[in-house]
Amino acid sequence: MYVLNLHGNPEKKIKHHDVIKGNVDFPENDQDIVIIKSDGLPTYHFAHAVDDHLMGTTHVIRGDEWLSSVPLHLQLFQVLGFKAPKYAHIAPIMKEENGAKRKLSKRKDPEAAVSYYLEAGIPELAVDEYLLNIANSNFEQWRKQNPDANMSEFDLQLNKMSVSGALFDMVKLLDISKRVISKYTKEEVYEKAMAWACIYDKSLKEILEKDKDYTLQVLGIERGNAKPRKDIAKWSDLKENIIYLYDEEFFASPISYEFQKINNKEEIKNMIETYLTKYFNSEDDKETWFHKMKDLAEDFGYAREVKEYKQNPENYKGHVGDISTVIRICLTGRANTPDMYEIMKVLGKESVIKRLEHAIQ
Repeated sequence: MYVLNLHGNPEKKIKHHDVIKGNVDFPENDQDIVIIKSDGLPTYHFAHAVDDHLMGTTHVIRGDEWLSSVPLHLQLFQVLGFKAPKYAHIAPIMKEENGAKRKLSKRKDPEAAVSYYLEAGIPELAVDEYLLNIANSNFEQWRKQNPDANMSEFDLQLNKMSVSGALFDMVKLLDISKRVISKYTKEEVYEKAMAWACIYDKSLKEILEKDKDYTLQVLGIERGNAKPRKDIAKWSDLKENIIYLYDEEFFASPISYEFQKINNKEEIKNMIETYLTKYFNSEDDKETWFHKMKDLAEDFGYAREVKEYKQNPENYKGHVGDISTVIRICLTGRANTPDMYEIMKVLGKESVIKRLEHAIQ
């Protein structure tokens, strides 16, 4: 064992500038340190000084639990005749638990492990962007100003990192992930989701590969628009978000038609029958289709426009949005979905009729 005698004066102060923490004062180091252990291996202190000197390291970025070691390391570099690097001590990521904050633990918290994000199917890019977001608070504004830029173009600055630990926010991460996935093409979504499903979800894999062309149409709904869909945060969400668009899966179990404002069964039956016999045409463009939805609304005493209903609610039973919700629920079994016109185009004429007639029955 080799011990280096370092006789500093603890009554004196060392003024040090940490790249993240700013100006920090320490007492001089007066501790003797072991530099070579009894087994012949160097300790971290010695290896840090020698390795970083030989590698020409300019900045040492490490956790702030090492901040108290700065006086020792500065003195060690001085004794060895080496130029000390600049230090940047990063605060740990924190987690809120029972109203208190604690350090994110690799032993207690699954989200501290890379495997957590792989199994959930959160894209690597989303995780990277989230980490940049908590590293530099100005990243979020930069991303808004540069929505399509590669994140490598962002100027990460150590002196803009938080002095105190950032709070881990899963909701924020998933919001970022939704935005990342929304920018993928339907082909990219298919490839990335398939790669994930092959490992973690065999049933999704079977759905995706059964009819690739149809699945690409499904994944293309509201994709590539000025405001693309943002309902998928991770690949483990995908099956739940698309499964109702496959007839075999849709009719496999009893469908729960949980209607909203309009819930009178006889009125709903009449609406669907009227739509099928009077207005439905699978060749209609979107403008024509929506105009017919307004006609259907007017036939049953509902306002053609939402604003008309809001201005004079006493004159109407509801508005066209209530009518379209009925059709949406009959077609999908859900009140909230992406654009209904696009869904109907993907389903096709036969499936739309089959689903509406099933709802009537």
